[in-house]
Amino acid sequence: MGNLLFIVLGLVLLIAGGNWLLKSAVALSLRLFIPKIVIGMTIVSFATSAPELIVSIKAALDGFPDLSLGNVVGSNIANLGLVLAITVIMGSIDVRKSFYTTDWPVMIVASLLFCGFIYFDGVLEQYEGIILVSLLFIFLVYLLRFQKTAVVDEMPEDDVPLPLYKIVLFLGIGGTALWGGSELLIDGAVGMASSFGVSDRVIGITIVSVGTSIPELAASVVAIIKQEKAISLGNLIGSNIFNLLAVLGITSIITPITVMDEGLLSSDIFWMLGISFLIFPLVFFPKGLRLGWRDGLVLLAFYGTFIYMTIK
Repeated sequence: MGNLLFIVLGLVLLIAGGNWLLKSAVALSLRLFIPKIVIGMTIVSFATSAPELIVSIKAALDGFPDLSLGNVVGSNIANLGLVLAITVIMGSIDVRKSFYTTDWPVMIVASLLFCGFIYFDGVLEQYEGIILVSLLFIFLVYLLRFQKTAVVDEMPEDDVPLPLYKIVLFLGIGGTALWGGSELLIDGAVGMASSFGVSDRVIGITIVSVGTSIPELAASVVAIIKQEKAISLGNLIGSNIFNLLAVLGITSIITPITVMDEGLLSSDIFWMLGISFLIFPLVFFPKGLRLGWRDGLVLLAFYGTFIYMTIK
């Protein structure tokens, strides 16, 4: 009963936090004259990736490296296969070519780099973490200096400017609510799963990863409802980049991460690469430069197959 209460309270906090975070993100993009997709890929994605960072560092330090790795790999799969799927089923997203000349390639490079680091020796070393964090810094500098609008803003007239203190307040409250909500959700979910004797890797790759992806889902669903599609899509791609470069990078700098369950190397990382590459053709078919409900169903089917193959 206690675990169920944690899950319900966590969901309430996550939905409220997603709404506050969106308000601050829109106002900040107006105030700084920065494209919304950049705000989505930096501030919003960093805030929604905070649960992954906290969970991964704690899991690695507590001696559960598979929970740490499974959390990030599973979250990246869930962000695209579950969160993006639900988002585009709720409303299609028009994408401009510039989006796929920068953001998607960076996500692919980060994914391949991580897989290359971990695949051959089963360890993510400190120097590899430094390389990942350095790549993140270069990417952020590029975003802030050169990134152009990549998603069509359908309702710019609805954007409401806010005073700076309100932006900071909403950002702080939203980020804190997302973090607290995800903590409650994870505690409840892991408590329920552990009672059934499920392995660390499976808990990390499924329940914890979905739990830590709930902030992305909350922020993206609120964004899509309010027609802030640039923030929605930027948040998801940005979160995947942050998960690989910041979460695993920072965690491995603090303590090297060693793979304990070979299933992560023989299966999970290839599912992550597969869904990352799948986004590219989906954007062009059946309608060019658009993600619609059909694409959402394909992503959802991919994610459902992944979960089935993992827990069977």
